[in-house]
Amino acid sequence: MTSSDIQKAVVVGAGTMGHGIAHVLAVAGIETVLVDVKQDFVDAGLSKIKKNLDTGVDKGKVQPAVRDAALARLSGSTSRDALATADLLIEAIPENMAFKKELFADADKRMPPGALLASNTSSLSITEIASATTRPADVVGLHFFNPVHIMKLLEIVRGKSTSEATLARSRALAERLAKTFIVANDAPGFATSRLGVALGLEATRMLEQGVASATDIDTAMKLGYGHPMGPLALGDLVGLDVRLAIATAMHEALGVDTFKPPRLLADLVQRGHVGKKSGKGFYLYDDKGEIVGENYLTRS
Repeated sequence: MTSSDIQKAVVVGAGTMGHGIAHVLAVAGIETVLVDVKQDFVDAGLSKIKKNLDTGVDKGKVQPAVRDAALARLSGSTSRDALATADLLIEAIPENMAFKKELFADADKRMPPGALLASNTSSLSITEIASATTRPADVVGLHFFNPVHIMKLLEIVRGKSTSEATLARSRALAERLAKTFIVANDAPGFATSRLGVALGLEATRMLEQGVASATDIDTAMKLGYGHPMGPLALGDLVGLDVRLAIATAMHEALGVDTFKPPRLLADLVQRGHVGKKSGKGFYLYDDKGEIVGENYLTRS
C-alpha cells in the first residue's frame, strides 16, 4: 500500500490539532471521519475546518471548488466504527499514554490488515504506543504543527519496530499533503519538541524571574533570531496545559532540569489560564483571538 492507496482516514480527537489534520487530509482527496467523545466537540471541529477553508477562499488562497470538495469528504462521529474500513488512523487525543494505548489497542482490533496507525504525539514514545498493538511495524509518529493547514513541516517518528515500508508510506503521505518532512528516531521530544519546549520553558523562567516582559522576550526572539512567533506567544497558541504535559513527560523521561516545568507555568494552568483558547495565558486575548495585553499573573 502507498499513500495513493489511502482513500479513507479516521482522525480521533477534534481539538486544535485533530481538526487541522482532518482539514489537510480532506483537501488532499482523502475521505475523512473526525471522531471525538462528544458531538459538541465533533461539531466544533468541523465548524472550524469550514471557517478556515472559507477564510482561504476569501483570501484567494483556496479555490471554492477545492473547499467544497474537501467539505464533501468530511464527516464526524462519536463512534470509532469507521475504523473498520479505514486505511489510516491519525490519533490527536491528549498527551496521556494510557489513553493512547487504549485507542491503539482498539484500532488494532478494528482496522483492516495493512492500515497505517499513526500518532500525532509531540513527546510520548511511539514504541510504547505501538506495544499496545499486534502490528507495531505499522505504527508511526506523524507529528503535525499548528495551524496544520498552514505549517509546512511534518515530523515522522520511527518507533523501534516501525517498518521501512511504513516509513516509505509516511513519506509519500507527507508529500501528498504538501508537507516538508523530517524523520526522527523515537526519543523523548523527538527533534522538534525537545528543542521547542526547552526554549519555551527557559522563556517562562525568564518571565518568572523578571528578566524582561513577555512582549520583550518574544520580540527578542522574533527580531533577534528571526522566529515567526515568540516562544511565549507560541505557548499560548499550543496551549499551556499541553506544554505543561509535554514538559512533565520529558522531565520524567530525561531527568534534567531543562525540562522541569517552571512554577509560573503550573500556576497558570491550575488557574485555567491555558492560553489563547481560554482567552488568558502569558497574554490576554479578545474575542477575535488578538493579543490585547499581558496577563497580570505573569508579572513578577
